[in-house]
Amino acid sequence: MKNFILGLLITIVSIGFYSCEDADDIAANEPSLIIKFKFDENQVRLNNIGQPAGVLSGNAAQSPLFNTISSHYIELAPNANTALGQGTILYHAPETTLGGANAIDFSQAKIYAEGETFLKIPLSQIVSGSYEWVRVSLSYQNYDIVIRQDNVDYTGTLASFVGFNTYIGTHYIGNSTFPVNANKAQGYWALNVQGIPFSGQAPAGATTVPNPIASTSPIPAGSCVVTGKFTNNLVIAGNETQDIEMTLSLSNNNSFEWREINADGKYEPAAGENVVDMGLRGLIPSYQ
Repeated sequence: MKNFILGLLITIVSIGFYSCEDADDIAANEPSLIIKFKFDENQVRLNNIGQPAGVLSGNAAQSPLFNTISSHYIELAPNANTALGQGTILYHAPETTLGGANAIDFSQAKIYAEGETFLKIPLSQIVSGSYEWVRVSLSYQNYDIVIRQDNVDYTGTLASFVGFNTYIGTHYIGNSTFPVNANKAQGYWALNVQGIPFSGQAPAGATTVPNPIASTSPIPAGSCVVTGKFTNNLVIAGNETQDIEMTLSLSNNNSFEWREINADGKYEPAAGENVVDMGLRGLIPSYQ
């Protein structure tokens, strides 16, 4: 009898394990929306209302070489009249009040390179519908730029915090350490040039955030919710049998901009040339 009971218990436990494994397999194989980022220095350069724009007179700019990026918020919008927050929210990063006011928690940021999977969501969890627009709140950029010092050009790596407000503990760029332990408003940046750390702050309200539907669906001042339109609406039917891969192509066409002192098109911090804008210059979403 004891052997019978023991055998029965083993059978029940085994069935339980197999059931869990089967459920995990089903979840892993369920059709999903997969979101990836792309950077394109040749993509059209837009202003805040989504119109083509050149570099402002008296400024200069360069197209940085992107390493990684992070987003704080992603939303699908059915049409141009959909207010921010009233579409289908796909992702909202953790926030904190550790620094006082509410802020993005940089310690929990999802940071990925071009072509890597930033987000994967089962399609069954997305509200069925036809979506014309996607809205992406960008929060962090890490890229390489060229700096001129004493007529010599150096490559430096810059961390750009463009979210509405970000709580940063200690962050690192290469072998440089930046202890912040505070909230930083949109436009804070840190730079590592050959192991030498620098940091600064772009002017308030100077970050470009392209929103082609600003007249019907504005975004809050100081946010970085970039808005882009699908060539053909993204339709979620709810009965998909395959993954949908969405690519968010961001324009880094002269997206790092500074005020010129020496009119040579070179970024020269030692000459007093200050960063004025680090906003990405447009979003073109696509899917397959």
